[in-house]
Amino acid sequence: MCGIVGAIAKCDVAEILLEGLKRLEYRGYDSAGLAIISPQSVLQRVRRVGKVQALKDAIAQYPIKGSIGIAHTRWATHGEPVEHNAHPHVSSFIAVVHNGIIENFEPLREKLIAKGYQFRSETDTEVIAHLIHDIISTEDCSLFDAVQKAIPQLRGAYGTVIMDTRNPDILVATRSGSPLVIGCGVGENFIASDQLALLPATRQFIYLEEGDIALITHNSITILDKSHNEVIRPYIESDAKYDAGNKAGYSHYMQKEIYEQPNAIKNTLEGRMTHGKIDLSELGAEAKSILRQVEHIQIVACGTAYNAGMVARYWFEALAGIPCDVEIASEFRYRKPARRKNSLFITLSQSGETADTLAALWLAKKIVT
Repeated sequence: MCGIVGAIAKCDVAEILLEGLKRLEYRGYDSAGLAIISPQSVLQRVRRVGKVQALKDAIAQYPIKGSIGIAHTRWATHGEPVEHNAHPHVSSFIAVVHNGIIENFEPLREKLIAKGYQFRSETDTEVIAHLIHDIISTEDCSLFDAVQKAIPQLRGAYGTVIMDTRNPDILVATRSGSPLVIGCGVGENFIASDQLALLPATRQFIYLEEGDIALITHNSITILDKSHNEVIRPYIESDAKYDAGNKAGYSHYMQKEIYEQPNAIKNTLEGRMTHGKIDLSELGAEAKSILRQVEHIQIVACGTAYNAGMVARYWFEALAGIPCDVEIASEFRYRKPARRKNSLFITLSQSGETADTLAALWLAKKIVT
């Protein structure tokens, strides 16, 4: 579960980015890196394999300064967990961090190699950097325009933040399947894959919706929807009190998650109980009538979420008497599943951005329609 943090602020952002990455460590990763544009518009990039602390130590030894930057923790998918595969990835004046998977990166890579681009990594992400650089170079357009032209060429799930050393006062972000949230400050703005990363800096957030492209400066946020129409997304004030990024004295995050299960259940049920019964009103006025018709439940998930689904299967069958199947998302999405009558489809994802699980959800919707 990769993590993204970006900042455009009044001060040096290295500490903000590092703190954001530290707060995302609970998600798991194998390498970390950041890129900052200096006051002289020079791209400074530091990447390390291992913990965020290794990255922090490197920057303490070789300090980098600048008021705009992007950072990332990577969980290896394409290519080994080595430094040259760590984010951010660069193409001349373009730097990119990315969560998700670009499924058509191989044909794009071949096309870009034919144009003379040299790839320094085995990742799918580097394709984004070179593609945007190519569009800017050949069409002489802005970074914001180039990203809008690049997006239709990408297939897959991704959350991406891009910056340009020639325009060191903007960040451009785009969301397709993989969550991104903008943190709003005074004369400074931030972006991350999880609001948890930004809580020390702000409590006011804008959540990007599917297909959104955002242009972020010190003092403004412009958002286009998937049809490239300018839209206004609501501001949300966070009152989060629980910090999932803190080990709270436990030896590791898995141990902490085991012991926090009672609180997790309590927090989930809070505000959803009325007269001793579960209140389903947030699911819509027709929820009860729809759920009464359910004859089968299909759960799709990966990893730990899959294990949770296996537990849920016993509960659904024992307590509700409804047959339930649980399948790993990467298996479900690559076969042709039979459509069952009155089947309730449930996807589980610990991060909310598991690429195979999101793809399985899209497939299920396609089957229904």
